[in-house]
Amino acid sequence: MITTEDGRTTSPVRTALVAVLNVVRGGLIGLAELIPGVSGGTIALITGVYERLIDSADHVVTAFRNLIFGPERRAGFLRGIRAADWALVLPVLVGMAAMVLTLAGIVESFVTENVEASRGLFFGLVAASIFVPLQLVPRTSRSTGSRIGGVALFLAAAAVAFLAIDVAGGSFEADPPLIVVFLAAAVAVCALVVPGVSGSFFLLAIGLYTPTLRAVDERDLGYLAVFALGAVVGLVTIVRLITWLLHHHRRLTLIAMAGLMLGSLRALWPWQDLPEGEDHGIGALTAPYDPVVLPIVLAVVGAAVVLSLVAVERHFSRRAAG
Repeated sequence: MITTEDGRTTSPVRTALVAVLNVVRGGLIGLAELIPGVSGGTIALITGVYERLIDSADHVVTAFRNLIFGPERRAGFLRGIRAADWALVLPVLVGMAAMVLTLAGIVESFVTENVEASRGLFFGLVAASIFVPLQLVPRTSRSTGSRIGGVALFLAAAAVAFLAIDVAGGSFEADPPLIVVFLAAAVAVCALVVPGVSGSFFLLAIGLYTPTLRAVDERDLGYLAVFALGAVVGLVTIVRLITWLLHHHRRLTLIAMAGLMLGSLRALWPWQDLPEGEDHGIGALTAPYDPVVLPIVLAVVGAAVVLSLVAVERHFSRRAAG
């Protein structure tokens, strides 16, 4: 028998089975991170490990903050590291890494070789995902002014995202500057912390989705090192900012997130007039052209997948609350 830190005993067989289950959970989260519109945070919620992962991440961040700024640098660092649930974190990371390294090339090929079809699938995934932050908006205020302000913020955020993508979307597709890769990773890592937010979709919207998947598939260590550094910085800074906003201005933050997601659908309209010499990326919006049926079918499938995940997550949340 094995004694855990909280004093409970467990058998080696059960410990091994739990570790395998956590690897599978990590694989599902990693798969979600590859697909625009599906949030790794949402999958973590559904599989029941979200809060434990967030708590562990907070302990690790605190440990490194103590190591750098003190006080009690060494003792504070060790205390934070020991507080993390490594029996969960390590198998989850193994599962995520295995899934990403295995499927990155396949997903990248699908995106580049089936442009309209992949956009249709991602359009449906993201369109349905807009309901994720909206359903989490607190219903404490029902005044007319509050509702009008919420609608105005939603539309403003959508307009900002639409115009930003219209101006800059896809401009880094061919040879992204490393500073852009760094900043994009810092923002995209938020998907690991905030359910309903897709880091892959953000990368797709700014034109870094395909280059990042290609870098993973080709083991481009320079690109991946910069991306990893940006993700670490984002975890320590941007994620903490978003967490603070969700705690102190939850309603406005969730409404703004939903609006940004709506406006960002600009990048995923299946039929676009691409610049000359490009076979994928973001171009001027056009009326539907062949293929028409397949993108529409995949959009419906994508929306159904997300809505099913939302329904499952709500079911488990109700059971936990009951």
